[in-house]
Amino acid sequence: MSLPRVVSTAEWVAERKQLQAAEEEAVRTLEQIASRRREMPAVKIEKDYIFEGPAGKASLLDIFEGRTQLIVQHFMFDPSWDEGCPVCSYKADNVGDPAHLHAHNTTYAAVSRAPISKIEPFRQRMGWTFPWYSSQGSDFNYDFHVTHDESVAPIEYNFRTAQELVDMGQAWAARPGEQGAISVFLRDGDAVLHTWSGYGQVTNLLCGTDMLLDLTPLGRQDETVELRHHDKYA
Repeated sequence: MSLPRVVSTAEWVAERKQLQAAEEEAVRTLEQIASRRREMPAVKIEKDYIFEGPAGKASLLDIFEGRTQLIVQHFMFDPSWDEGCPVCSYKADNVGDPAHLHAHNTTYAAVSRAPISKIEPFRQRMGWTFPWYSSQGSDFNYDFHVTHDESVAPIEYNFRTAQELVDMGQAWAARPGEQGAISVFLRDGDAVLHTWSGYGQVTNLLCGTDMLLDLTPLGRQDETVELRHHDKYA
């Protein structure tokens, strides 16, 4: 563990002001990106996806729960697994109380290929209150490129082909199996519009825990702290 230099208050304030200028510039950049994201065009969803939740069958429109906006976490949970992906779970832990999103007419939900009989016990175990649906039997995961199976659809991730990913040194993202992502939808009456999807490191921006750890001298400690389900830390 490397401790920070110990300096006088005056020297500390001088260095802090220099860092503050960089922080404020980063905030302005993120605000500009958010503005561009809001200006993105949309694609109308034409396919009738059917999901299964605790209350039974549901359409994509049903998942909105009557609200105007929908954020979907493409949660890695293969039908053969007994629990969801630890990294996806970490991101789900950062969602917080959905009341804040609901106040902004927005629903947050997770979708996985695992059957609801596996999803629901795991959701309750983790203590999450957001709804979680099974897409098993539908094309949803394949159409949004979060389940890779070349027998079903060409592999694509983060808007890149399998070969492009390999050429970039990201062969892991071109392998068969599950991947994580976030997608955003907007409702216009009974029409559903797809407005944004983000994959890979882009979704790390949603992790408030990372942002808090980035404020500390020791940072995220990724090399020394193994990421686990929150009920598995010693």
